[in-house]
Amino acid sequence: MEEFFLNIDKNLFFTINSRWQNDFFNWLMPILREKRNWIPLYVILFALIFHQFKKRNGILIVLCALLTVGMSDILSSKIIKPTIERPRPCHTLEDGKGLNLLVNCGGGYSFTSSHATNHFAIGTFLGLVLLPLFKYGFPLFMAWAGSISYAQVYVGVHYPFDVFCGGILGIIIGYFIFRLLRILENKYIPTPAKTV
Repeated sequence: MEEFFLNIDKNLFFTINSRWQNDFFNWLMPILREKRNWIPLYVILFALIFHQFKKRNGILIVLCALLTVGMSDILSSKIIKPTIERPRPCHTLEDGKGLNLLVNCGGGYSFTSSHATNHFAIGTFLGLVLLPLFKYGFPLFMAWAGSISYAQVYVGVHYPFDVFCGGILGIIIGYFIFRLLRILENKYIPTPAKTV
């Protein structure tokens, strides 16, 4: 049974990484997966949070956002990857012979994808936090995280199963920290007294 799923995973990897490649995506996907390219978005989002929410609440949201990324990265990179020890496709396949490697392969293991875990975690958390302000914010955050995860397969550094499981883990973490935020808000952020 395990071999059956691994074969599906590898076949899907070759479909995305080889058969579905085109010049535009060859340019776009390495840009999408580069974490530093998203720093302006984070700055804008945190500025929006401080503007729309009270200062004390804004600080709590940002701290929880940092906790979200920290927890997701530690779980994926420091706990799951060293435990599973699945090699990256770019470590086991040869570039040009079934593999189109578009970025540096990087070190470490493949399962779970930390890019997928981290981006789905922060996307879920921010999507839920900003839901009262942006009706379509949550699906946009999920599409954003999904595109970055897809890019990981497209450029040749992860299998589809790595990013799928990383995405599920990220969603769980993001939702968990969002619920924690609501508990902390109820405990430490006073509700304004109603005037009669």
